[in-house]
Amino acid sequence: MSLFLAAASLFFCTAPAAVDGDTLRCGGGVGLVRLLAIDAPELPGHCRPGRRCTPGDGWASKAALAALIGRRQVSCTPEGRDHYGRVLARCSAGGADLSCTMVSSGFAVERYGRLRCD
Repeated sequence: MSLFLAAASLFFCTAPAAVDGDTLRCGGGVGLVRLLAIDAPELPGHCRPGRRCTPGDGWASKAALAALIGRRQVSCTPEGRDHYGRVLARCSAGGADLSCTMVSSGFAVERYGRLRCD
């Protein structure tokens, strides 16, 4: 992918809200955005039988992501869609990569790809 095309695919998540610790809801017709290469604990009742879910407090993970977003502008670079139709993206707010920060703070784990943090 050329630098021009990569820059052209950047989008801003308007009115961002944390759905859980690894998913954002964005306005402007974007919908749900899954943070790339991480998995956060599920909210109560969301871990389907037979699925390997990340252990931990789903409410605390969601609150941590919400605090990272705050009232900051969230910018995202899409890298595809998952099997639920959500945009998979690297997103940042206030200069912090959301995936990397969620993992380094212990509210998510690296999964579903390689996470590259500087």
